[in-house]
Amino acid sequence: MTLRQHLGAMALLAAATLTACGTVLAQATIKIGAPLPMTGALSPEGQRLKQGHDLWAEAVNKAGGIQAGSTRYKVELVYADYQSNTPRAVQLADKLITQDKVDYIFAPFGSGATKAVSAVTEKNEVPNIAATASSVEVFNQGHKYIFGLFTPNDSLTEPLADLAKARLPAGARVAVLARNDLFPSALAAELEKSAKKRGFEIVYSGKYAIGALDHSGALVQVKAARPDWLFVSGYTNDMILVRKQMQDAGLAAGMLTMVIGPSYREFTESIGPLAENVSSAVWWHPVANYSGQDVFGSTEKYVTAFRQKYGSDPDYANAVGSLAGVVLQAAIEKAASTDRKAVREQLARMDLKTFFGPVAFDRHGMVNSYVPPVFQIQSGRSVVVYPASIATGSLK
Repeated sequence: MTLRQHLGAMALLAAATLTACGTVLAQATIKIGAPLPMTGALSPEGQRLKQGHDLWAEAVNKAGGIQAGSTRYKVELVYADYQSNTPRAVQLADKLITQDKVDYIFAPFGSGATKAVSAVTEKNEVPNIAATASSVEVFNQGHKYIFGLFTPNDSLTEPLADLAKARLPAGARVAVLARNDLFPSALAAELEKSAKKRGFEIVYSGKYAIGALDHSGALVQVKAARPDWLFVSGYTNDMILVRKQMQDAGLAAGMLTMVIGPSYREFTESIGPLAENVSSAVWWHPVANYSGQDVFGSTEKYVTAFRQKYGSDPDYANAVGSLAGVVLQAAIEKAASTDRKAVREQLARMDLKTFFGPVAFDRHGMVNSYVPPVFQIQSGRSVVVYPASIATGSLK
């Protein structure tokens, strides 16, 4: 063999060795599909969920990935923009599973789109972590592969009604205005039940269309009803618009509650003084102080990690986006397998302490293990008024 032939053989051997090592050392990957409303009317909410998902994935991969048995997996998130259109969310969820071959699904935003997509994940027996679905209609379908991280809607309306009863006159007049969408309408219905239980009178109950830009007609009727308490449910852009048009209509009430827009900083930033004293309820607040068996370790550490990455405090949508990953990771590691059925079984049995709060599911797959806080905008910032264990002020 000539020197050139010898060197050539050595080079081929080295290349083969590197290729083999590359195959051996290449980390296995878990692919998680996430259809989100990255554009359209719900894009603020979609962007927040994405921030939360990304923060979790980054933290897990930095820590070495998800350990399932003897194998450690890197997390890969596969996003698809359904443009705030529910039928498109269904199409994209199917594509993520059947064409992109994702292993699991993080559900779209809100109860309506989540319910629609749950039929796809159930058909394909794919664990579906529903970060932002709180309506029981999503979970009473008999599906086994969907697990929701929000407590039921009445866990928001009951404490709100208790606070109202303590501050409003007996038999107070209540007006309810809701977006004609699954979650806002279901929440409004629960609020009416909670109000009636406390002897309040419902003097107005109305719905506005998805994408409505003019609420003046409804607000004139609400004003004529002279409510002591006005409750409005919908999403961020809805709440901003309704609050501005309330000002134009000269409409005021002794207590104004809006869910879920005030949870987001854009609400206060967009309307300034008009946000003052608006009350709301939400599933998580950064003032909570939980210790967690997760990659973040505690609420405080999660808030710090979020600030370092995004330069602001997280809200509930950011946090529950990260919680979706925490919960799925725990189920995979407990199962010591990526097998979907094995992971599903561990989700059903879960009893986990997290930075978000304790997570355990009822027999329908709906979380039932923590108390959501109530807050109010005071002097431009959120003040938690319930529960007492994490309260930073009282309701004005």
